[in-house]
Amino acid sequence: MDNNNLGRHISGQFNVELEDVRSQVMAMGGLLEQQLNDALEALQSGDGELARKVMSADRKINSMEVKIDEECARIIAKRQPAASDLRLILAISKTTADLERIGDACVRVAKAVIDNNEGNRKGMLVSMEAMGRHSARMLHDTLDAFARMDIDAAFRLHKEDRKLDKEFEAVFRQLMTFMMEDPRSIPGILDVMWAARALERIGDRCQNICEYVIYFVKGKDVRHMDTEDMEDLLG
Repeated sequence: MDNNNLGRHISGQFNVELEDVRSQVMAMGGLLEQQLNDALEALQSGDGELARKVMSADRKINSMEVKIDEECARIIAKRQPAASDLRLILAISKTTADLERIGDACVRVAKAVIDNNEGNRKGMLVSMEAMGRHSARMLHDTLDAFARMDIDAAFRLHKEDRKLDKEFEAVFRQLMTFMMEDPRSIPGILDVMWAARALERIGDRCQNICEYVIYFVKGKDVRHMDTEDMEDLLG
């Protein structure tokens, strides 16, 4: 759905306010994309300084979430929106919460780089590169689907999360093998495992955002629908 179509769903009285909040969400998403890319670069290169930069920037992500939430609450109290207007505000608020959690996942990856930047452990971190790039593509495409309120793209990305889950399972099995071969490595590998889980959770958060896009456009909560029922809804 393009911006012209989106405009038909928004009461003209507070169109500017809602567009401003949407712009803030996209700015937050752009910052998160940079955070995730920096975390993945640190993962690949072992750059502890870059990892620390990712961790310190999380405060800005948190403050953006608070600001957007406050603006959404203000709009609801002031405008008392109905129907699709209210759905859009709810979609924005929920999306912002999931974006903040993606920021937490970036911090988790960065922390693993700092804690495990040596020898064999560094190799384990690098082994997650493909999974990391997949999560970054999902985030980028999900933000694009949100910007356009594109339910077709949202549905495709919703299904894409299964592939990321399988990649996590493969990394998990590999790390379990490392631990069985060398029990002394368990503490360090557990940190790496948490970083892999964080990347997998980014896919889950993207999936949530795709559900909010569908909720706004179709007016139907699809959080607990299976793929077939969702496909029927979208026609």
